Amino acid sequence: MQEYFGEFIGTVIIIVLGVGLTASVNLNKAYGKNSGWLYICFGWGLSVAFGVYVSSFLGAAGHLNPAVTLSSAAFGLFPASKVLGYLVAQFIGAFLGAVIIAIHYYPHFKETTPEEGNTVGVFASGGAIPNKLFNFLGEFIATFFFVYIMLNLGDFTDGLKPLIVGLVITSVGLALGSTTGYALNPFRDFAPRLAYAILPIPNKSDANMAYAWVPIVGPICGAMLATLIFSIF
Repeated sequence: MQEYFGEFIGTVIIIVLGVGLTASVNLNKAYGKNSGWLYICFGWGLSVAFGVYVSSFLGAAGHLNPAVTLSSAAFGLFPASKVLGYLVAQFIGAFLGAVIIAIHYYPHFKETTPEEGNTVGVFASGGAIPNKLFNFLGEFIATFFFVYIMLNLGDFTDGLKPLIVGLVITSVGLALGSTTGYALNPFRDFAPRLAYAILPIPNKSDANMAYAWVPIVGPICGAMLATLIFSIF
């Protein structure tokens, strides 16, 4: 159970630090308002690095991402018997992280209308240009490069490698992420999106559930292809 707890708490850390920074950027009267894309990419990279550090210290694989777990298991890099436990831990961790941010920033949600930034974009991703085919391709391509680079790091939980994983996230975000907000992770997107939909957040707009399949299917397909190529070569 400690391994699953490690995966759970690592995912909580990713969402608290990642969604927390997007709330800071978007919500009125937060000091980080309008800080920009560079701020977001570096912040998300650090959130992943710290999540992996904590998760691996507690004995987990530090996936924190169902696309990584599923693709690793599909090609024999991770025990299939652990997949369900990891997915449950990741989903609950991502949802709880979103709940924490909804509470932490509650006064700022009250001060912000949808037109001013109180949208599902605080919690989840979306196409800068709404086009589900190209949005899917954006998530597919970005996740492919993220996972393929990560696999070639070897044991990415060792030593300073979690920090390198964070820098990979930052680099992918800067190069490929500004078309969709680069989810790269189905539960990083869907669990906070669901939390936004059902929590009593003041002034909130629609959760755009019609888009939710894109950051689920795109990252899984991208991770599968990356792991397939890694396994062959």
